[in-house]
Amino acid sequence: NSKDEKRYEENFEKAKEAMNVCAQEIRKLELDMNLIEAEYTLDQSKLIFTYSAEERVDFRELLKCLANIFHCRIELRQVGPRNKAKMVGGLGQCGRELCCAKFLNDFEMISINMAKNQLLALNIQKLSGQCGKLKCCLKFEDEQYKEMRKGLPKLNSRIEFEGRMYRITSMNVLLQQVRIENKEDVQWLTFS
Repeated sequence: NSKDEKRYEENFEKAKEAMNVCAQEIRKLELDMNLIEAEYTLDQSKLIFTYSAEERVDFRELLKCLANIFHCRIELRQVGPRNKAKMVGGLGQCGRELCCAKFLNDFEMISINMAKNQLLALNIQKLSGQCGKLKCCLKFEDEQYKEMRKGLPKLNSRIEFEGRMYRITSMNVLLQQVRIENKEDVQWLTFS
């Protein structure tokens, strides 16, 4: 109802102030944690602070300080880098809204093998998203690439073509092309 909506707006403003206070306390206590957001429950009985940290943080002293300041139940939630990116949002290298912020709810495991399946250069900077982890989109296309590569020779394998030996140096699965070369010749072939 309208009363709840008004309370929600008030809580939103109070949470901004709480963020600043908590950030000051974190600096005072020299804790290695990055505060992401603060949120009051509708009845203001609980204040939830979300943070990220590389390692486990002993925040017992921080809890005591915050409880004395805000006079309500305090909850500190640690989230990983993917969840942080989801909360903060932004644009990916593709120019679109981050997948994690737009529609992803569960973060499945993503491995470097997925990039290998897609024949991508193993450049971690280019394969990493804003969270610093491997991009979620590697997972989306992995099964399709596995299916398309079935029965194809591996990179650097040797093949015979028109009576001469060649080595496969690159492959474009989407265009269905393979580059073969030897000391005298380089060719692009189409496979189907």
